[in-house]
Amino acid sequence: MNIVFLSPHFPEHYAAFCSQLKTAGAMVLGVADAPYEVLSPTVREGLTEYYRVDDMHDYDQLVRALGFFTHKYGKLDRCESLNEYWLATEARLRDDFNIMGIRGDQIDAIRRKSEMKKRFRQAGVPVAPGRVVNDLAEAEALIAETGYPVVAKPDAGVGALDTFRLNSDDDLAALFAAPMPTDYILEGFVEGTIVSFDGLADREGELVFATAHTFSQGIMETVNEGRHISYTSLREIPPRLEELGRRCVAAFEARERFFHIEFFHQGGEDYVGLEINMRPPGGFTTDMFNYACDIDIYRTWARLLVHNERTLDYERKYHCTYASRKDGIPYRNSHAEIMACFNVEIVNVFSVPGVFSSALGDVGYIFRSEEMGRVQEITDFIHATQ
Repeated sequence: MNIVFLSPHFPEHYAAFCSQLKTAGAMVLGVADAPYEVLSPTVREGLTEYYRVDDMHDYDQLVRALGFFTHKYGKLDRCESLNEYWLATEARLRDDFNIMGIRGDQIDAIRRKSEMKKRFRQAGVPVAPGRVVNDLAEAEALIAETGYPVVAKPDAGVGALDTFRLNSDDDLAALFAAPMPTDYILEGFVEGTIVSFDGLADREGELVFATAHTFSQGIMETVNEGRHISYTSLREIPPRLEELGRRCVAAFEARERFFHIEFFHQGGEDYVGLEINMRPPGGFTTDMFNYACDIDIYRTWARLLVHNERTLDYERKYHCTYASRKDGIPYRNSHAEIMACFNVEIVNVFSVPGVFSSALGDVGYIFRSEEMGRVQEITDFIHATQ
């Protein structure tokens, strides 16, 4: 099996996907703009061959790269990056090289938030009122229906980039003071705890793996207010969340894909659909899958692609938490004190790359316990300020 992997060096821990593909017997063909000599040994060892382009945004260069691989290795079977930024590029390449997976005519449903709303509704999941607005008059008409506050975000954005809460007419006027760089969607603000339904679906859309997470706050607040964040995997998925999550997996036609589906939980069985990402959840969450269940999700994904191996025997043994710290916040407890107090529970500590630090902090701790109270205790200790 010939698998093209775009930007195999980024994020760094995604090199494990390539390594496991190669171990499973695939030809792993990397394409990126980084010089070969700067790739880590893990990335190099996980690739069968590497093709460097000058600019990953130059589509003609990507076509030449895949053409070279086709000439040398034969038909290309998959094109992946597992990175939201390249989803549209992957789809275009699949169209041009007749590769299995999400195609160009399917990409809007998983990239445009306005189209996501339609699929959520198909799945019977409530959504926040909202729509794409093209000018100030359209925005004012929407707000006349919803009232303030509203959330403004790019219709086809990545994460919380350029996402804002608007509380007044002044905020709205400021948003439209300059020409909009892209299509924006405005939504009524929804109160609730952000939770997610995450996992991996096989080629028929059946779940190979599933879990759920609860978040201390949204990425919008984390980025815009410079806050630290924590989120925790649940040993037991709330039945209503799992029911709605499974409906969304079907409605969005997740096939041989990771998925990350976000909801607002408003209490009891009330959930409001927020958005879906047809890729692994961000940050170091794939590592959290492994720590929570004592599995290797990288190997599981690779064997699904290469051998259509769809069975994974697992249980959610632990609650697993990611808690970040940000430079400049006066924390009460030092790193040494954290490690001395919780060295049994802490399974990894990360120095977060700068491009992710606004959302994931400058340092991230991953820890686990069978008891929710214990991971909350550790989170409180890490986040305590002077």
